[in-house]
Amino acid sequence: MKKTFLGKTGYPVSPLGFGGAPVGYLKTERDRVSKILNFMLDSGVNLIDTAASYEGSEEMIAATVGHRRGEFVLVSKCGGKLPDIDAPAWSAEMVMQSVERSLRRLKTDQVDVMLLHSCDLATLKKGEALGALVKAVEAGKVRYAGYSGDNETAAYAATLDEIAVVQTSISIADQINIDMVLPHAFRNEVGVMAKRPIANAAWKDSKHQPGLYANYASVYHDRLKQMKFRPADVGIDGPDEKAWPELSLRFTLSQPGVNVAIIGTTNPENAMSNIAAVEHGPLAPAALHKIRAAFLQAQSKSGTAWAGQQ
Repeated sequence: MKKTFLGKTGYPVSPLGFGGAPVGYLKTERDRVSKILNFMLDSGVNLIDTAASYEGSEEMIAATVGHRRGEFVLVSKCGGKLPDIDAPAWSAEMVMQSVERSLRRLKTDQVDVMLLHSCDLATLKKGEALGALVKAVEAGKVRYAGYSGDNETAAYAATLDEIAVVQTSISIADQINIDMVLPHAFRNEVGVMAKRPIANAAWKDSKHQPGLYANYASVYHDRLKQMKFRPADVGIDGPDEKAWPELSLRFTLSQPGVNVAIIGTTNPENAMSNIAAVEHGPLAPAALHKIRAAFLQAQSKSGTAWAGQQ
């Protein structure tokens, strides 16, 4: 896969990255994780994203592809409350202990990118959490600091000199950050990781989504329903399970400034399809315009602003 540089980090990254949330939340069995992660690395995917709060995810990544550590950019997240660390969320102590915890669990001496995990704007502006993360960078435990979140907070994060990477929601059903975050990221050479690029498979009824993901999927499903849009409207034909992921991934990766789309699949067949979809390249400008117009029109008719989902 053709690689782009992840902003000011200088890391060449594949357009598709692996998201480790399902590995933790769904308690995926080790053999399955090993199969999909090694397959993705073999296929050219070279970014793996996880978080301190994805229970079991960091350990599973270390156990299955730790021996290939030099082949991928490793991203984790920190700052929120953890049950095994006795420190307030977003305090300097929580950030520092969480970084140490991630290093132990990932069995590595350094994390390439560590993101503050969705703190609010006031917390980010306070500076304690970011200051502690910068100290971890200075100590060599983290290579680059970043922020994961949405809306005004992600936009603000992208203006900060200390922030090298922003992870934010960008999908066919979550478009606010295209206008709110991407311009700031571009101006400041901040790398962009798009989370939920296929909108939690929003073309399906949310009752088919497990646990936590059902909440996100329900919002996205309702938005798509109001957009009244189909992949065939822009020339992508085929069954929903093929056409929708392709449309969604290509839409997200067509946005200027997006470096990598994070996919949290635990299904090897879906991983293969996603890689094939990415290799089809960006959507045509006319297709992008039609999708953007459908989103904006539906949002206007709804009478509410469709904010990015944290």
